[in-house]
Amino acid sequence: MAKLFSAEWMTQFKDAWNSDPEIKDKLAEIGFKSTIAWGFKDEDDPRGLLVVENGECVRAAEWAGEAPDWDLRADLSDWLKWVEKGIGMMGLGAAYATGKLKFKTGDYKSMIKDPRMAGPFVKTFGILQKIGADELR
Repeated sequence: MAKLFSAEWMTQFKDAWNSDPEIKDKLAEIGFKSTIAWGFKDEDDPRGLLVVENGECVRAAEWAGEAPDWDLRADLSDWLKWVEKGIGMMGLGAAYATGKLKFKTGDYKSMIKDPRMAGPFVKTFGILQKIGADELR
C-alpha cells in the first residue's frame, strides 16, 4: 500500500478517478477543469496534487508549488478514517460543518449546491476507501 498523498498514491488515485464514469464522465459533461491539492490541516503546504482537464485527471503528483483551485485539508486521523470506512454526502457535510474537512482554497458551499459537481465530489472520497493508504506520513 502506498503512503497517503505520495506520488505513487496520487497516481493510484488518478487511475481510479479516470476509471470511474460517475466522476470522469460526469465532470466532462460540465467541462470541469481544476488543480486539486490534498493535505493536512497542520501544514502550510499540501502534499498531493491532481490536475483535471475536461473531467479527466491528466496529472497526479506530489505537490511542487502549484497554485491549486481546490485545497482540501484534514487531520491524518480523519483521512485515515475515511480511507478505512469511506464517507458519504451526509458525512462530508458534517465533516465540513465541524471543521474536520477544510477547504484552504475553493468554495465548498457553491460546489455542494451544484449537483453536477456534488455527486462526483462525493464519489472521489469513495476512491480513498478503494485504494487504501499507508498510515505513515
